[in-house]
Amino acid sequence: MGHLDVQRITYSLPDGRPLLGEVTFRVSEGVTAALIGPNGVGKTTLLRMIAGDIDPEDGAITRSGGLGVMRQFIGQQSEGTVRDLLLSISPEPLRKVAAEVDAAELALMDSDEEKVQMRYAQALADFADIGGYDAEVLWDVCAVAAMGQSYDEIKWRSVSTLSGGEQKRLVLEVLLRGPDEVLLLDEPDNYLDVNGKRWLEEQLQTTQKSVLLISHDRELLHRAAGTIITLELGAAGATSWTHGGGFSTYAEARADRNARLEELLRRWDEEHAKIKALVLMLKTKAAFNDGLASRYQAAQTRLKKFEEAGPPQAIPREQSVTMRLRGGRTGKRAVVLTDLALTGLTEPFSGEIWFGDRVMVTGPNGAGKSHLLRLFANGGTDPDVEHRPVGEIVISPVAHTGTARLGARVRPGWFAQTHVRPDLAGRTLLEILWRGDDHRDGMGREQAARALDRYELSVASERTFDVLSGGQQARFQILLLELSGATLLLLDEPTDNLDLDSAEALEKGITAYEGTVIAVSHDRWFSRGFDRFWHVGRSGQVRETPEPEWGD
Repeated sequence: MGHLDVQRITYSLPDGRPLLGEVTFRVSEGVTAALIGPNGVGKTTLLRMIAGDIDPEDGAITRSGGLGVMRQFIGQQSEGTVRDLLLSISPEPLRKVAAEVDAAELALMDSDEEKVQMRYAQALADFADIGGYDAEVLWDVCAVAAMGQSYDEIKWRSVSTLSGGEQKRLVLEVLLRGPDEVLLLDEPDNYLDVNGKRWLEEQLQTTQKSVLLISHDRELLHRAAGTIITLELGAAGATSWTHGGGFSTYAEARADRNARLEELLRRWDEEHAKIKALVLMLKTKAAFNDGLASRYQAAQTRLKKFEEAGPPQAIPREQSVTMRLRGGRTGKRAVVLTDLALTGLTEPFSGEIWFGDRVMVTGPNGAGKSHLLRLFANGGTDPDVEHRPVGEIVISPVAHTGTARLGARVRPGWFAQTHVRPDLAGRTLLEILWRGDDHRDGMGREQAARALDRYELSVASERTFDVLSGGQQARFQILLLELSGATLLLLDEPTDNLDLDSAEALEKGITAYEGTVIAVSHDRWFSRGFDRFWHVGRSGQVRETPEPEWGD
C-alpha cells in the first residue's frame, strides 16, 4: 500500500506569474482522490511535479510505494508501436535497457562479430535482470483483456492503428494490474466509451492502490472518487481545498465553506475597522491629554499585531464562463437523411432532424459516430454554397452512399474532438479574433478582450492556440462557434476537456441556442440536456432510441 503527501508546493510560470501557491493535500493508502479545478489552474503541472518531470520552486512531495503515471497525451499517440506505448509508461531503467536491446539488435543485423554478439547477449541479460520479461508477461495479460489479442500479436502494430479508447484501456489495464502502489491518472476517461468508463469506475472502486486522478466526467467523479481535491484560483497562485466526502456532497460542502470564509472575512473587516477607529480616537485625545498616551501606544501595538496576523483565508475566486451561443432561424428540416450509409461502418438509414432539435449520438468507439458528424460538417453529401462550414478548417471527406441534405440557411459549425486545428496553429488568440475569417468579422483589441474574458481566457490572450491546455482549447473553439453564426452545432465530445464550471456553461449555452445541435458524447451527465437520441451500434445499425443507449 502506498500514499502521497504534497506539502506547500509553489510554482511560477516562465513569465513570472504565480501558478501554484502553497498547495497542500494528502492521498491516503487505498484512497481514490480526484483533482479538479478550472482549466489552466495547474492540475497537469502539479501531476508532472509529483511524477518528477519538473521541480517545484518550494515545498515537498513524499510518497511510499512505486509510482505509475498515465499522462494526458495517452489516447492521442500517432507515432511508434504498441510496444513503444507500453515502454513509455514503464520505469526509466527498463526503458533504457529496452533501447539498448533494440540498438544491439540493429547492430547485429549489420555485423556478426563476437563483440556485437556479446553486446546483444549482455543487453538481453540486463533486460531480464531489470524485470523486462516479467513486464512482457503483464503486457500480454493486459493486451488480451483490453484488445482480445496477445502481446506478441500486437506489439509491432503502429499505435496510430489503435483508437484513443484502445490506447487508454490498454495503458489503464497495465497500470491497474501492475506493481506500482500509487497511480497518477491525467484524464483517464477521455476517449473511453461508456462501457469503458463503467469498467474504469469499477476498477477504481475496488483497487487497493492509492490513486490521484484528473477528470471532468461528473458521473465518474460521483461513482469512483472518495475524496475531492480542488485547486482554487488565487492572486498568489492556486491553493487547494480537500473535501473528504464524495462528489455527491461536494457542491453543498463547497458552498458552506465559502459562506464560512465570507463570514470570517466580514468579521475580520469589522474588527479591523473598530481597532483603527480606536487608534484614531486615542491619537486625537492623546494630543490634549498626556494620560492617554499609554493607551494610544497599546492600541497601536494591537493594530500592528492584528494586521501582521492578516485576514482569514480569502474566498476563492469563482470562475465565471458565459457562452452566448446565438444561432439563427433555419428551415424546419435541418437535416434530411435518405438511405445514408457510411462505407464500412453503417447500414443504410433514413431520418430527419428538425430545427431546434437537440440530438445526442451514442454508441461504442469505432462505430462511426464522428464520421457522421464530419459528413454533416462538410455540408452533407451535396452541399450548397450556404452549407459551407464556418471557419477555415479543412475537414476530411467521409466515404458514403445515399444522401444527407442540410436545410435552408443551415450552416454547420464543427467542434473537433482532438482539437487538432492547423488553421489556428502558431497564432495567438488575439490575432485569431482580430483577423476574423470568411464567416466571422474581425474585432478590435478591446472587443476581443471582452469576449476572451467571458470565456476565462483573457490570461491566455497572447498565447498561441497550440500551447493552451486542452480545456482552454475547447473553450476557444466554442467561442469561435459563437462568433461564426453557425446555425447547426456539431459537437464531437465537447466536454472531454472542459472543467466542471465550463461544462455547465456549455449546457446553459446550448439551452439558450437558437438552432439545432447534434453531439457525439460519452458524457452521461451531459446527455441529460438532450431530447433525441440516435444509437450507432457496432453491427452498423443506426436507430433512434427513447433514452441514451451506451453499449452495442
